[in-house]
Amino acid sequence: MTLEVMTDDADEKAAVDKVAVETVAVAAPAAQSSRLQDAVAVLNRLSQAVKQQVLGRDDVIELVIIALVADGHVLLEDFPGSGKTTLAKALGEAIITTAKDQAEGAQASIVPFRRIQFTPDLLPSDVTGGSVFDTNINSFHFRHGPIFAHVVLADEINRTSPKVQSAMLEAMGEKQVTVDNTTYHLDRLFFVIATQNPLDLVGTYPLPTPQLDRFLFKITMAHIDRDAELDVLDSYKERRDHTQHRVQVTRADVLMAREVIDQEVVIAKPIKSALVDISRNLRADERVLQGNSTRSMVLLLPALQVLAAMRGRSFVSAEDIETLLPRVLGHRVELAPGVSDLGKVLHDSMREPMEQLARTTLK
Repeated sequence: MTLEVMTDDADEKAAVDKVAVETVAVAAPAAQSSRLQDAVAVLNRLSQAVKQQVLGRDDVIELVIIALVADGHVLLEDFPGSGKTTLAKALGEAIITTAKDQAEGAQASIVPFRRIQFTPDLLPSDVTGGSVFDTNINSFHFRHGPIFAHVVLADEINRTSPKVQSAMLEAMGEKQVTVDNTTYHLDRLFFVIATQNPLDLVGTYPLPTPQLDRFLFKITMAHIDRDAELDVLDSYKERRDHTQHRVQVTRADVLMAREVIDQEVVIAKPIKSALVDISRNLRADERVLQGNSTRSMVLLLPALQVLAAMRGRSFVSAEDIETLLPRVLGHRVELAPGVSDLGKVLHDSMREPMEQLARTTLK
């Protein structure tokens, strides 16, 4: 379900829009710097590369790229055959590792893309890798598992045991795995796209709250529209054979974009105050059984910066909060029994802080 949080009348909407005007004048220059423009150009190329293979999913592609650059992870809830594997593979294959990357610390053992099909009989070592005895040298050596990739598709993650699910926690949170008391580091670009099928839930293991909190976004994918579906049928041979020109970016480009956006997109103090007040309102609401964590707001900040940069701004505005906050909180906020409208609860919690934000000059 896509949640939308909007003001109810024209006066409130005008007040919220006023934030953008005041922010341009005070918080940051109207035009992006050349470094920030270069970073946005990388994101545009990455988006173009994925859109060559995935049609009719522009909104999902934007959120996935935001999560990648914001150093988060994504949980997709979708039906079989909706393009999740194609999306993840297109993203992974669009990011190449050059000799410069390897000179700067990129590991040769890390590949662009790996898919892990989670099943009930999967073991943690099937994900992380394990020690293998080599008779030639008469000792053990570590064999890297499929998690050692830039982009990892964790397919149907809720179909495996909690023991295997927990093996993903350290990797997603710390970018490392520990096997036989030895720690192995993943790449700085490590990014997980996990999926779960909303149907056939018999025998599945629902993700616990701590693991859900590791995902920046939970995205529910609906079926694409008629025109996009026709385009898929008309162009599937061309996309299957990769006959079109493929757009690619380097690992260093993506890391550069992440660093530049973090440094040059301003988050004013009132923006952070509004996020804290919204969170506190949610936790105090009697309709909410469990509110969002502080970590969710920490993860949201770089995502707001990336969205602002993609929209041509060097500052975060109220518009960015309204766009991303429902995506971040949708899978974190647990409603009390009998309450089903998360959109209404979130709207009510956001109203006062957003009005206060609209009356504040962002300095």
